[in-house]
Amino acid sequence: MKHAGAEALRRLEALLEEVRRRQGLKERKAGIFYRKSKAFLHFHEDPAGLFADLRGADDFDRFQVNTAAQEQRLLDEIDRRLSD
Repeated sequence: MKHAGAEALRRLEALLEEVRRRQGLKERKAGIFYRKSKAFLHFHEDPAGLFADLRGADDFDRFQVNTAAQEQRLLDEIDRRLSD
């Protein structure tokens, strides 16, 4: 699964704008977010669609982001993890 390219990130622009509003995250490259000095969130694309990898306690958890409901689930989880 490859990292999301420019076209995939354009399709995720509304989601990315929502992520950018979250306090404590820094977008070092387009679609790649850090929390403090650790990678926190990035995106992938493959034939099955678009996916987000979100930092968990030990590793990344993968979330599909192909529908509005899936995007909202990701945003809710980002908020939960930022509050920890």
